Amino acid sequence: MTGASGGIGDAIAVSLARSGASLLVAGRDQRRLASVAARAGGAIAVAGDLSLAEDANALADIAAGVDILVHCAGLYGRGEDPEEFARMLGANLVAPYRLTHLLLESLTDVVFVNSSQGLNASPGVGQFAATQHGLKAVADALRAEVNDAGTRVLSVHVGRTATSRQERIFAMEGRPYTPERLMQPSDVADVVVAALTLPRTAEMTSVSIRPMMKA
Repeated sequence: MTGASGGIGDAIAVSLARSGASLLVAGRDQRRLASVAARAGGAIAVAGDLSLAEDANALADIAAGVDILVHCAGLYGRGEDPEEFARMLGANLVAPYRLTHLLLESLTDVVFVNSSQGLNASPGVGQFAATQHGLKAVADALRAEVNDAGTRVLSVHVGRTATSRQERIFAMEGRPYTPERLMQPSDVADVVVAALTLPRTAEMTSVSIRPMMKA
């Protein structure tokens, strides 16, 4: 899985390992990735930047033959800078598209951890939301292409979750950060594991999760 060195990715990796999965975890932060790998049953850890084709190709070579791919990597930003938009497009949209197709032959399940912004774009977040709307389109098209071959595709649209990214977002908004009022990374992990452990007669295609309490 990608993005495993972050809050939600970390939680999904550990939960999958507890469910009996053997994992390969990828992310940018080598130190944090090593910690996740140790807690995820001694998972294989591969550090790199998947927005770079050479890093994606290297990961695909190591991960050849995997049956489940969970995408949880990405960048968040606000504003109107076209260069920042290009970076987000590369990390949030092109990278998961590329890696999915590099590994597609062996995959039985693909999970795209998306955002609530992938369904409804908020003011000031247009660039990030565009990447998430695009990711939903990639998932929807892929599902129609691979279902007949037995591959399931899930989009998980995640609302505000208690992570370091969300803490930065609250700071941008000038609002007090109250993580206890938000979803927890383990909540998202529980949904992903539940979807992946459904009988093969069923497919969860899209799910939206949001905090029960409003921050």
